[in-house]
Amino acid sequence: VCQRGTPVRCGQAIRLTHLGTGRNLHSHRFASPLSGNQEVSAFGEAGEGDYLDDWTVVCSGTYWVRDDEVRFQHTSTDVFLSVTGEQYGRPIHGQKEVHGMATSSQNNYWKVMEGIFMQPSDAFKAERYHAEL
Repeated sequence: VCQRGTPVRCGQAIRLTHLGTGRNLHSHRFASPLSGNQEVSAFGEAGEGDYLDDWTVVCSGTYWVRDDEVRFQHTSTDVFLSVTGEQYGRPIHGQKEVHGMATSSQNNYWKVMEGIFMQPSDAFKAERYHAEL
């Protein structure tokens, strides 16, 4: 559980939950249907799931910050969350396949484009800009 507005550290394990369904982004050692990479699917209910729902935030610096590119590496299988050009014909025509790739590439960098920006707390600002005495 992560309280809203809590900074996310680079290297931290997180779960990504789809707001519409309440299911977690999940992966396991099965081939994805279009590209043959590792399958990524939805699993669990209301944020509950299993260890195959955990992703490590890969970014530069101490925290994942707004407007920076970030990668997500599956904690159990080490693949990177990726999207390439493969598109489904149905159920949603033109929807791209999201999958896990074993190697780092331009296809597995992500950038926040929508959402709610929370102003960092004073404690976070102090930690980021001041060294301990």
